[in-house]
Amino acid sequence: GSILEIACPKVFASDLMSDVLTSAEPGSLLLTGLANSHVVCTCSVADMAAVVFVQGKRPDADVVSQARSKNLPLIATKMPMFEACSRIAALIKDGGHAR
Repeated sequence: GSILEIACPKVFASDLMSDVLTSAEPGSLLLTGLANSHVVCTCSVADMAAVVFVQGKRPDADVVSQARSKNLPLIATKMPMFEACSRIAALIKDGGHAR
């Protein structure tokens, strides 16, 4: 892994890719418990900045390859969705951006 720094003005958390398509703002950071190719396709269409896979979910090699081809950064954490969202919210509240 490499160190990644991305400024994301908005964060969107969902396991429903249809919600991402209809409600997420372009350039947002997506938090999701899904780790499949639908996430990469959805993020490409919705112009998401990066994906954080929560609850220990990890994408397989095909998903990673698809994300690389679309220059979509993938991040994984063992934190549950609520905790990951809370930590990002605390960063934003303290004047930072989700990075």
